[in-house]
Amino acid sequence: MKHLLSILIATWCSSLCAETIPKEEWTYLDNGTIRIGVNRSAGATLGWFSLSQIEFNYLNRFDLGRYLQQSWYGDEDGSDWNGKPWRWNPVQGGNWQYVPAEVTSFETGEFRLTSNSIPVHWATGENIEDVSFKQTIELHGPVVAIEFEMSYHGKKSHKARHQELPAIFVDHTLKHLHCLKAGESEMTSFVPGWPNERVSLTRDWFASLNDDGHGIGIWAPGAEELTCYRAEGGPAPQSKGACSYLAPIKTMAIEPGFTYRYHVFLTIGTIPHFKNRFHEIAAPIAQVPFLP
Repeated sequence: MKHLLSILIATWCSSLCAETIPKEEWTYLDNGTIRIGVNRSAGATLGWFSLSQIEFNYLNRFDLGRYLQQSWYGDEDGSDWNGKPWRWNPVQGGNWQYVPAEVTSFETGEFRLTSNSIPVHWATGENIEDVSFKQTIELHGPVVAIEFEMSYHGKKSHKARHQELPAIFVDHTLKHLHCLKAGESEMTSFVPGWPNERVSLTRDWFASLNDDGHGIGIWAPGAEELTCYRAEGGPAPQSKGACSYLAPIKTMAIEPGFTYRYHVFLTIGTIPHFKNRFHEIAAPIAQVPFLP
């Protein structure tokens, strides 16, 4: 099944004038090693990840469909996304026309942030009241630990779809996807194409790296498959519309009473850094072994 995001192009919001973009409200956590930021005016969605005191954001927040966030899929519902038939699609940040998602609770500690929100429909911008999102973010030295939870309170049963756990959009310079593909004995790096590619995994950690082998390491405990693509975003290499995208995916049906909770861990550096930090820091938090 071709993933829905294969038709998401890098010019989602090019037709929107600046006046349609609402004012953003950001909250940051910084432990002296790393810094994260969430947009409280759009689902408390994670849109900033950097080293402390360094103004280079490893995430892409070109529009409300980017960031690092929850996004779920159900049945076709007659909705229309910019002339394209769409489906039931609750998104944490907001919709393609910059209608933001509502945060219902928000708490911060020194190195911890929790939020609850009501997602919006990607195509229509309407609140999806029968879904609630929860997010907990903690800083542990050089590692970000994120717990996501989706709860469905509706009555309709949706067919099984590929679900992003979560959707991850990173800076366009991080074009090399490093992972251990199923059937291979060594981890390799490649540049994803367009549209989506699906990759079966032997190990549940991977990385988005720049040409020098530096970037973001991601551990998604239990992940067995990825979807990924690269969007060039126009002729200018520095175009804000350019990005790399990846998401651990799992096929699940959203039915009445459905709740799903999962973790993802992030860190900045190189492959040796990722292995050490996920083993020493993230594995005790996840309470599952890390396989380097």
